[in-house]
Amino acid sequence: MTIKNPVVRRLHDQRKLGFGGAPIGNLYRSIDDETAVGTVTEAWDQGIRYFDTAPHYGLGLSERRIGEVLSDRPRDEFLLSTKVGRLIRPADQPRQLDDEGFAVPGDRVRVRDYSGDGIRRSIEESLERLGLAKIDIVFIHDPDDFWTEAIDGAVPMLNQLRDEGIIGAWGAGMNQAEMLARFVRETDIDLVMQAGRYTLLEQGGREELIPECERRGVGIVNVGVFNSGILANEDPLAQAKYNYEDAPAPIVEKAQNLAELAASHGTTLPAAALAFSYRDPAVTNVTVGMRTAAQVRRNTDLFRQPVPDAFWTDAVAAGLLAVDPKSFGE
Repeated sequence: MTIKNPVVRRLHDQRKLGFGGAPIGNLYRSIDDETAVGTVTEAWDQGIRYFDTAPHYGLGLSERRIGEVLSDRPRDEFLLSTKVGRLIRPADQPRQLDDEGFAVPGDRVRVRDYSGDGIRRSIEESLERLGLAKIDIVFIHDPDDFWTEAIDGAVPMLNQLRDEGIIGAWGAGMNQAEMLARFVRETDIDLVMQAGRYTLLEQGGREELIPECERRGVGIVNVGVFNSGILANEDPLAQAKYNYEDAPAPIVEKAQNLAELAASHGTTLPAAALAFSYRDPAVTNVTVGMRTAAQVRRNTDLFRQPVPDAFWTDAVAAGLLAVDPKSFGE
């Protein structure tokens, strides 16, 4: 597979874990600035050189915290992505807390805007929050219900900004594979960010999206590889969340079977989950959200752990995997 965009090709060639910025935007619970900055700093010290964020994450808090660290780092040594589609504006009726999952004050709101002007404003405001002069990659964020607006407004503007050199590449990031495949077929997109659709528990992204990306030289950033938590622990019951909800019984059973199989091969469920998500050579990067320096160290350690080929063989034989990672080679 030949990646067509040079920025995406650079990311693909890194073959390193990426840093997801939602948790340091106070996703679900608050952390202080010192902890957040320490987390990003530890990611840098562990060799991570791709950082993803979004205005949505803590109403801009994630961008500011990531920018505080990266603004002091050599700009040619890292790649940064953020997202467009939500402008952050003062709330007409302020609330005590944000009501979209982030533990931040509710004095501002997200305004969906996929117009060309909205995209340009979003990027300008992100640059200000980040304290950086450029953004390498921009993703259209969650356009599930805004296909027409994205195609008519966001896509032409992002093509223009890429041609002008203001951004290096653009993509779309979603929790579904079907519309991402449509973006790949119908636009000049450079990469996609698929969340939770190509994991140890489900491989739907391999059916249509990944083959389309391979045919067209489009990169793939694989996120949500722990499926909201159920794959993040050696014991799936320790955090039985799947797709942001309580995991249904069949999913819990499958995760438990995978965990037991992993243990029998001397590895763990989260190590296998990370290994699977990056084993496919079509995957450009695997990005994981991290809240603390300890989580950074744990995930980078897991990422480096080899998983025996026999685990994949037995998982396929047991019907636990629809895709055989051994077919991809090393």
